[in-house]
Amino acid sequence: MATESIDIIYGERVTPNVSAEVSGQAIWLSGADLARVSGWTLKTEGFCKDDVCVPVPPARRGELLDGDRYNLAGLARLLDQPLVVDHEHHVCCVGAAAAERKRALTSLTAPEFALPDLEGKLHSLSQYRGKKVLLASWASW
Repeated sequence: MATESIDIIYGERVTPNVSAEVSGQAIWLSGADLARVSGWTLKTEGFCKDDVCVPVPPARRGELLDGDRYNLAGLARLLDQPLVVDHEHHVCCVGAAAAERKRALTSLTAPEFALPDLEGKLHSLSQYRGKKVLLASWASW
């Protein structure tokens, strides 16, 4: 496997020019790059991010770990996150886990966003929490 520079989109975090060994759907990163890209680090309890730790099943150690390298694609599968790799453009994208997407959809709470009005003043949805909001959008396609 040759080392190449790829751009990784992990949720809303974009990390350009990450040094990785890419082979098929495997994306091998150093521990520092894994933490920088995803926020996950390997500890004795397993892969941990903030106060959440996910144990590494013994049968999957080879898929996830190789010396001091970590397979981002294997971690995404372990966490039930969708992953897309574009080999031609050297880009990888990891989305939110199915459980997180379901929680967001069933909460009936709109995601936070901000948009400018016609005068350029920025308005965020949270500014209007508890009030009725009409959002009009248009697209040319």
